Amino acid sequence: MADKQQDVEVILKLYELRREEKMRRARTWYFSEFNPQNALEISKLFASGYEASENYRMLTSYWDMAASFVLNGGIDEKVFLDANTEHIGVFARIEPFLAEMREISGEADYLSNLEQLVMKTPNAKELLEKRRKLFARWVKVKASEKI
Repeated sequence: MADKQQDVEVILKLYELRREEKMRRARTWYFSEFNPQNALEISKLFASGYEASENYRMLTSYWDMAASFVLNGGIDEKVFLDANTEHIGVFARIEPFLAEMREISGEADYLSNLEQLVMKTPNAKELLEKRRKLFARWVKVKASEKI
């Protein structure tokens, strides 16, 4: 029971970090504006040094780190997965381009913790596709607001 309580405390801490202002802006950008069409576009963004690059790096590395905690036994997997789904959405955005991004960067394990954890989710492929469709609608709405 003590282990579960510690898991809950860590998950709550992760949630608190997601509420930090910079992270909130990054999350909003990632899900409503970031709409990559290929790996090269993501790689250029990553290297740009602009705010979008910071947003991308902050959010993807945050969820890869959290996934590593789970995969290495620092947080109970069931407790984590029952309490979180945002990591699935983060991965859904980049999954179609991940192999090429790894090739471009020369980092074969880029975001591998996130990938491993997401792909353990039942019906992962179908869930990823549903998220991509949802986010496409969000991007369209955000784009129409700018007109």
